[in-house]
Amino acid sequence: MFKGSPLDDLIRLAFEEDVGREDITSSLLIGPKQCAKAQIVSKGEGVLCGLFLLEKIFSWENAKVIIKNRFEDGAKIKNSDEVVLLEGNLRDILKAERVALNFLGRLSGIATLTHQFVEAVKGCAVDIMDTRKTTPAFRFLEKYAVKIGGGKNHRFGLYDAILIKENHLIATPGLKNAIHQVRSNLKTKMPIEVEVTTLKEVKEALDAKVDIILLDNFSTENVKEAVLMIQKQALVEVSGGVTLENVKNYAQTGVDRISIGALTHSVTTFDFSLLVRKVD
Repeated sequence: MFKGSPLDDLIRLAFEEDVGREDITSSLLIGPKQCAKAQIVSKGEGVLCGLFLLEKIFSWENAKVIIKNRFEDGAKIKNSDEVVLLEGNLRDILKAERVALNFLGRLSGIATLTHQFVEAVKGCAVDIMDTRKTTPAFRFLEKYAVKIGGGKNHRFGLYDAILIKENHLIATPGLKNAIHQVRSNLKTKMPIEVEVTTLKEVKEALDAKVDIILLDNFSTENVKEAVLMIQKQALVEVSGGVTLENVKNYAQTGVDRISIGALTHSVTTFDFSLLVRKVD
């Protein structure tokens, strides 16, 4: 699982944002050695994601809290499920409460929405994929949540894949020239993906023998026509305007991949509560 500085930095920033100098209310009301038992409870139905973070969060700065997970990441949960049992110092539990629920809720929301898209295309030979439209600095966690929900990861950044987009072509005289220039300057063999917006550009990309053709904001009818043109000579990806209501229609056109920015940029955070059950 994730280790090291990026994750530690995120958790540290979350505590600095939420706790700051101290939890004033708890310091005034709760003794420093007072202990309690608590539960994290689901307030809806969905796919659980982010449990692996809780041990680090509830032990932050030598906090003394014992965690018992009742489920694993990827589990289907329903309303009122007791997801996690906590026991330990009450101040420590309350200090970490919101940080833990924010991470858990965000990642579970992404996993849940991804799972809904995956279920919507069940029976079709197509991958549901994410994009780079992620929360700054959270990408590695949000892409993990997509995988937990049954989706697949697109490129992680600008550094690990070639994708020629509309804005690149502003600086290059034509799609064919752009592809030739990439191939001429490329030092390590990598798949070349090209974003196209018209059927004419589909033909140009095919002639240039690219590996992946991304159909941007195509109607389902135009996607069908493009798939017939491409004839498995390249992988076909669809992106733009895809919703839970129409994703099955796109999947049935014969495309290989559907990339959906909404998996991470428009997701509803899954709701959890932390409830203290017993104070010692």
